[in-house]
Amino acid sequence: MKQGIHPDYKEVVFQDEDAGFAFLTRSTIKTNETIEWDDGKEYPLVKLDISSASHPFFTGKQKLVDSTGRVERFKQRYGSTSTRQSPKQEASSQEEE
Repeated sequence: MKQGIHPDYKEVVFQDEDAGFAFLTRSTIKTNETIEWDDGKEYPLVKLDISSASHPFFTGKQKLVDSTGRVERFKQRYGSTSTRQSPKQEASSQEEE
């Protein structure tokens, strides 16, 4: 590797303030804040708005949107594909006339 062209890859604490959840990992992110971790060492701190501890998908609080109403409205408006003839069938019926 060339020297001096790569960012500083170090251990960093990411903290979700709303959920009270934090984890230690490695990153190249730059921050001015620090925090003392469980092992007694001080690490750079990145504060998060949302993480797996507070995201609705991971917590099971996600609301599912019911799209069956959309499908039914489409079928009512345009009909189902089984009642419509394919382009080949339409061409052959026109040739017979």
